[in-house]
Amino acid sequence: MSAEPLAGLRVVEFAHMVMGPTTGLILADLGAEVIKVEPLPAGDNTRRLSGSGIGFFPMMNRNKRSLTVDLKSADGMALVRRLLARADVLTENFRPGALAALGLGAAACMAANPRLIYCSCKGFLPGPYEHRTALDEVVQMMGGLAYMTGPVGQPLRAGASVIDIMGGSYAAIGVLAALAERERTGAGQVVQAGLFESVALLMAQHMAQAALTGMAPPPMSSRQVAWPVYDIFATKDEGQVFVGAVTDTQWQVLCSAFALTDLAADPTLNTQEARRAARGRTIPRIAAAFAGFTRAELMARCERLGLPFAPIAQPVELFDDPHLQASGGLIPLALPDGQQMALPGLPIALDGARPGNPDGRPRRVPSAGADNTAIASELGYSDDEIAALRAAGALG
Repeated sequence: MSAEPLAGLRVVEFAHMVMGPTTGLILADLGAEVIKVEPLPAGDNTRRLSGSGIGFFPMMNRNKRSLTVDLKSADGMALVRRLLARADVLTENFRPGALAALGLGAAACMAANPRLIYCSCKGFLPGPYEHRTALDEVVQMMGGLAYMTGPVGQPLRAGASVIDIMGGSYAAIGVLAALAERERTGAGQVVQAGLFESVALLMAQHMAQAALTGMAPPPMSSRQVAWPVYDIFATKDEGQVFVGAVTDTQWQVLCSAFALTDLAADPTLNTQEARRAARGRTIPRIAAAFAGFTRAELMARCERLGLPFAPIAQPVELFDDPHLQASGGLIPLALPDGQQMALPGLPIALDGARPGNPDGRPRRVPSAGADNTAIASELGYSDDEIAALRAAGALG
């Protein structure tokens, strides 16, 4: 299979921030041509975010082309309509009704191009909440994720835009499903994905637990550990490592390798349930044994033993992660201002190849309007017509 299975597919993206651009990112990394339509004069406002939002644009917009156009001008709209007539997919994540007010709603676009897949990324799917304004944090709070993440009485959002990214990913899945159906029917369709519904899916495991036990699950931070060893341990160089032992075999291996043979031989610790009940006396012993190792030493030993383990890492450490580097998991990017960085690619491989960077060269994050002339030319506009569009302020 090619690492660019969507080559030849044209996607027109009307999206900003994270959810909608995530959908375009996935399709672009899989080989689709994604044209990001941005407002004049300076493009998507996401480009100018600072603080914790400063990384949104470079992360979500690699492998895309940029078209800056005035959608409120007749000439600009004519160009966009010509573009959509040749498109396979439209993606958008603006407030409900925003594109329809411009004449680019699903009904109008699909009447002009019946094969078009019209994908809307929204806060809520159709229903009582559909006109509410949603943010990642809003739906984390109302869907129970913040409650399950934080300490008791202190709901806490997850430490990444997890629902925006998840919602955008499900939108991409919907697009792929609609494309597969179009192969059979020849007709496009409307695809919708919701942030709130994405949280609800994440909460399904806790809902099922409540239905089966008759008890509402408490936050994860307060829950009794389900395994005999499932903890974060300090090392002698002030590092931290998570280590688990969740089977009888792993328990014996851990005890043997870390001079805890008395625990392995203790008849009162023969079962998982007994060991879990005895955590008050076993975990301090294990912690003391682990404290004699550096973080690197403890991880190396756990790896040799086949024990589940993980360093307590910070995001910046992923730049130098040997697995991501060796497996092609970091895609080099060239930013509009000349900066370069490498960020994670899609978490998939196709016949062993990681998509998103087939030739190994740095992927471009486009400057606003970088592809205006090329796209207009491809749509049949002459040089004089392009110049006239620019002079009229319809094209950046």
